[in-house]
Parts: sequence; structure tokens; C-alpha cells
Amino acid sequence: MAVMPASPSDRVIVGLSGGVDSAVAALLLRDQGYEVHGLYMHNWDADDDYCNAAQDYQDARAVARELGIVLHRVNFAREYRQQVFEYLLAEYRAGRTPNPDVLCNRHIKFGICLHYAARLGGALLATGHYARRVEAADGPALYQPHDRAKDQTYFLHSIERAVLSQVLFPLGDLSKREVRECAARAGLTVHDKPDSAGICFIGERPFADFLGRYIEPSPGPIEDLEGRVLGQHRGLPFYTLGQRAGLALGGTRGRPEEPWYVALKDRQRNAIVVVQRHEQHRLDATAVMTAPINWLTDRRSGSFAAQVRLRHRQPEQAARVRIAADGSAQIEFEQPQRAATPGQFAVIYDAGRCLGGGAIEHVLAHSEARYNPAA
Repeated sequence: MAVMPASPSDRVIVGLSGGVDSAVAALLLRDQGYEVHGLYMHNWDADDDYCNAAQDYQDARAVARELGIVLHRVNFAREYRQQVFEYLLAEYRAGRTPNPDVLCNRHIKFGICLHYAARLGGALLATGHYARRVEAADGPALYQPHDRAKDQTYFLHSIERAVLSQVLFPLGDLSKREVRECAARAGLTVHDKPDSAGICFIGERPFADFLGRYIEPSPGPIEDLEGRVLGQHRGLPFYTLGQRAGLALGGTRGRPEEPWYVALKDRQRNAIVVVQRHEQHRLDATAVMTAPINWLTDRRSGSFAAQVRLRHRQPEQAARVRIAADGSAQIEFEQPQRAATPGQFAVIYDAGRCLGGGAIEHVLAHSEARYNPAA
């Protein structure tokens, strides 16, 4: 397990979410000899039955009791709304597709929560993320975990580099199965608790229904590539590139019986352009332009080969990264990428190390960029 040697002065604050992953993180650190305190973060003021925060807190209390550790509780709901949720709404209103988990990690979990942990006397903050912190030649580095199926480095790429020296990821060398087995052996009641699905404030409800509470509908046409109107959409913020479900498009005379996919959101005309399955190559892109990269290593310059992911769980894609003077990047892929989406993040890897990443600003089609590994 990639954990620093314990010393009597090391108090570690573990973010206890009420799930099995954070519970085992606390268990492992306690058994390593650290003085472990738990911290339950309340990040959303639940106003309906979709958020399970109340039950999660009770589960966190049970874990702390079973481990014999102190549990603290803190409310970051105001900060979460200001720094994460308002960003999410602004991005959707701009026609982009944001990822709130990335911002939550940067601003909340490894931002204000890290400072709060220090106020509790914590020398280190630990979480149940599946990732590894490795001591590299240039300092602490973020690496993918042993269990690549649970890899969460995509969501961690935007944290500040300096934070890496203050955090622990005890689960980095374990598989999910091993984590559950460890919890069961220790008698933790959450050993078989199902993994949480999605973001607390959305829960299991349809996302469009949730978004509709904050963003007014702005209907417009759904068109095919020839400009024929096929239906009406609810509003651009309620759709994302590559989306198939929720278009409410039936059969169209003269067109094959195939599903439709969102290929373009035209903000000027408030229109959505869709393609059918046999036209899905229209969703492909060979390159993306990003905002300035947040580096978790010494800042790169010029052009270099790397592996890149445009979404969580996507296998790493061979690419060439070209860094501009302002720190932004043009990332050119060896193979076309489906439904690259502005607002999402391009995350850069090198042999399992997460180098950092940036938000996708523009997507370039086949004719606008070409992968050239020899350049």
C-alpha cells in the first residue's frame, strides 16, 4: 500500500463519505499506526428524497464507531454552491457540458476541506479515491491505481500540484473486490453497501428534470444535416454531443430505421443537428483545443507524445500534445475521437502518470488537424 511511514505526530484526517471505500481507507491507515480522525462533508442541502446524505452520515458514524475513531462533521454546502454548482449552471447555459466532480475535487475536497483538516490538527488528508501518490524525481506524482477499472485520476487531474504532498490515497494498490473483502474481515457494516451512483444533488432522478429546476426551457428545432426539421428540442442545455436518448424522434420518411444522435448544438440559431447511426463519423474529431493546462508535473512546453482521455473510463488514446505560449494545448489524436465535448476535460497521461489536464474549448474536425507522430 502506497502510504508514508507513520510517526506518533501524524494525525490523518480521512474524508468519510459513508461508503466502503473511505471506510477501508481509514481502516488501513489506522492499522498502519496513524492517528486517524474521520471527517464527514455535507456539500448539499437536500430538499427532496433523491439525496441520501442523511443515511450516508449515519453510515459514516457507524464506521467511525466500529473503527474507534473520532468523527467530525462540516457543512460546505454554501461553498459548493458558489464554487461548483454555479459553475455547472453557467456552463450548461453556455451550451457546454461540465463535469462538477472535477471542480469539487479541486475547490472543495482538496481545497477548503484540506485547510479545514489542518485546523483539526491533520498533517495529511486521505480519501477513498482509487489513485496512487508516488514519490517521483520531481516530487509527489499522481498515478493511476492498480485497479484500472476504478481509476479516478481523471477526476483528480485539476487539483493543485502542491496538494499532492499533503494527501494520501490508501486504496491505490487494491482492487474493489479486495477493498470489500477487507471491510468484511474487519466487520464493517458498509462492506456490501452499493457504490453511490452519480452526484448527490442529482441522485437517481432524470438529469434533465433536475436541470429544469434551474434553467428555463428554450425550445428550438431539431434538424438533420440537410436542414430538415425533424422535431423540437427542450433547450440546448438539456442535450450533449453524442446523446441518443430523449430526442423523441420517430421514423422519418426516406430515412433508414436507425437511432438519431446529437451531432451539433448551434447556439446562434438555437438548433440541434442530429445524425443517424450510419452517419456517426460526423461525431468524430481528430483534435481538441483546451484551456490552459493544470500541470501535476514540471510544466511541459513544445510538442510531445502522450496518452489522453476525454472522459472518465475511456481507455487512454495515443495523441500528440502541443503547448501554446498561453499554456493552452492542441491535442491531436492518432485515431478519431467520438463526441469530444466542449466543457469536458482532456487529461494527459504518460506511462500511468497523470500529468494534468484542461477543459476542452474547441473541437476540430477531420480537415482541421492531422496526427503526425513524427512532428
